[in-house]
Amino acid sequence: MSTTIKEAGTTTMDPLPSTDSTSTVANAITQTVQFIISSTTSTPKPPSSSHSIASTASLTTMPTTAAATTAATTAELASAATTAATTTATAAIGIEKLSVSDLSTALQHFGIVDYIVFIAMLVVCAVIGFYFGFIEKKQKKEKGQVPTDEKDGDGAGAAGNEERRGSEALDYLVGGRKMKVFPVALSLVASFVSGISLLGTSTEIYVYGTQYAFILITLAISGLISWYIFLPVFCNLQLTSSYEYFERRFDRRVRIFGSCLFVIMNILWQPICIYVPALTLNQVSGFSVHTIVPLTSLICILYTSIGGIKGVVWTDVIQGVVMVGAMAFVIVKGTYDLGGLSVVLERNRQYDRLVGPDMTFDPTVRMGVLALFIGGAFFKTQANCINQAAVQRFMTLPNIKAVKQTLIIALTGFIIVMAMCIYIGMLAFAEYYHCDPISTGLARAKDQVIPLYVMQSAGVIPGVVGLFVAGVFSAALSSLSTALNSLSAVVLKDFIEPYRSRPLTERQTAYVLRAVVIVFGLISMASVPIVQKLGMVMQLSSTVAAITCGPLLGAFSIGMLIPTVKTESLLTGISLAASFVSYIVVRAQIALATGQLTFPTKPVSVEDCDYSFELAANWNATSTSSSATTHSKSFSLHEVSFLWYTCIGAMGTILCSLLATLYFGKQDVRKVDKELVAPVLHKYWYGSYESVSSKDDKELFNLQESINTAQ
Repeated sequence: MSTTIKEAGTTTMDPLPSTDSTSTVANAITQTVQFIISSTTSTPKPPSSSHSIASTASLTTMPTTAAATTAATTAELASAATTAATTTATAAIGIEKLSVSDLSTALQHFGIVDYIVFIAMLVVCAVIGFYFGFIEKKQKKEKGQVPTDEKDGDGAGAAGNEERRGSEALDYLVGGRKMKVFPVALSLVASFVSGISLLGTSTEIYVYGTQYAFILITLAISGLISWYIFLPVFCNLQLTSSYEYFERRFDRRVRIFGSCLFVIMNILWQPICIYVPALTLNQVSGFSVHTIVPLTSLICILYTSIGGIKGVVWTDVIQGVVMVGAMAFVIVKGTYDLGGLSVVLERNRQYDRLVGPDMTFDPTVRMGVLALFIGGAFFKTQANCINQAAVQRFMTLPNIKAVKQTLIIALTGFIIVMAMCIYIGMLAFAEYYHCDPISTGLARAKDQVIPLYVMQSAGVIPGVVGLFVAGVFSAALSSLSTALNSLSAVVLKDFIEPYRSRPLTERQTAYVLRAVVIVFGLISMASVPIVQKLGMVMQLSSTVAAITCGPLLGAFSIGMLIPTVKTESLLTGISLAASFVSYIVVRAQIALATGQLTFPTKPVSVEDCDYSFELAANWNATSTSSSATTHSKSFSLHEVSFLWYTCIGAMGTILCSLLATLYFGKQDVRKVDKELVAPVLHKYWYGSYESVSSKDDKELFNLQESINTAQ
């Protein structure tokens, strides 16, 4: 159907004869090439307009004859031919427009070179896992090396005794604590700049503008918190599972509670991680999401289960290089094609995309200034400081000096890659500023806008689209492999070893670790269909993480910063906070799914689309959603910005725990080991006396407390 956009935003539909899709595309391309050959009778256009579906308004009204010109160069003709083939800009020559479905099919030219590039990345990952799982292990056995004896004075402390009983666990989970700074830093970047960040952040910028870009400031804040509070404690204790800390500071009940929250979070988050790259490959190749997910997931499960943390780290390095290289190429070519940075900025400014946080104290505003800087700081702190996946990476390093070097490099990498994601979102909008593919249906989901842009911008060069898809998959698979490896550490250390009377043998340990990876990998793969119905992936990811990570951040903060809080008080606080956040999150998702809660998006245009499409009856140029933000007149908790969720969980845990001390009483500070409290607070809590560290003295204090209670 051909479509005419009227001033009121309505559409009229003209009948179009039914034709075969393939022949329609072929005829359109042929006629367009003929038009290009005769373009010496056409009026020249600005360079940027020939590269965009959303070009200038003259595209649909341009006369078929104009003043002659011979200024077109060979490069310009080639570029015009490429654009004509991919966008089928046939309106300019008076022929019938392609339908949006035909154009979508024509754009799915994921070629042989692209497949080779993509498959090569998957093969390299599998080979790395095979090497560390079999070849390196065999070489060590032949040389008689025992990884657990190679401590090199890293100060393992009490953790070392347990690790020496299981060299398989030590090597599989923390790489023998002898890994190097640079690969671990790159692994951290690759793991936490997931496919969710790669596509989700860019889509966020495209739909809502640059407000979210200011969350980069919170990365520096979270880095400082980690440097002075959390990392010194974790490194001194040399833990494999970060939740071992809870048993030392409180008791086993808190440890199991924290571990359960971590497992729940990963079960909810991992399907999102798998779904994102499947969307990308679906957009550029046409393969079903349900076909892509099992294939790539099984490869990730394979190399993660075989190679352990070393396999994960080194595949992350390769995947990180691919990811950054793909993004850099798209940025350079996209900026050049549009005519430079000034054009990108001007088009984003024209449609109100260059904006800062909303200067308001209203917690329901999606990107309010307080939500970004306070809520965002809590969110990034839990992701980079207390998350098991991050802690486990840092624990692969030999000492605190190496840990701090890695933190600096990783944070720098985070900021650079996130900035690239933000700019790609701006590039995509500058390309589609006059023809929004979300409104027209050319992008079947919001998170497919970026793959569509890459296909149209760089699809003419063999292998580039394959490189970008490989980059998105690299980001997603690195995050998935990290999560699976972390789950194996938590399950082994927190759910199996504490309840065995005898330590696991080497063979038993190996079976358990690999079985955990396989089981949770299959669960995540089977859960992907649920994610397809839950909205934009970046907001969904932050929402899911907040249910568990907010309360966990509060629990770790209490343990390291407030030694006067008892176990019972913390259990009360974390239970109430987790329940409260779960209610808010679930209620908000229901409201979003039913349309009761929506958010205003930035203005878009479809005035210069060169293909036919149907607009929704309630479409308007100021919003891609059906309506502006919908709030009830009375304030509802589920309407708060998703950036507040982690903060609510953390602060709720802290406040409820402190209130619970009024009932359960305070912990005797002298019974809390100095090692378990952040070094920056030692002089405040332990200034007048030394902490009790010997077992005998602790038992004496416990006995005295029992006597006092009995009296």
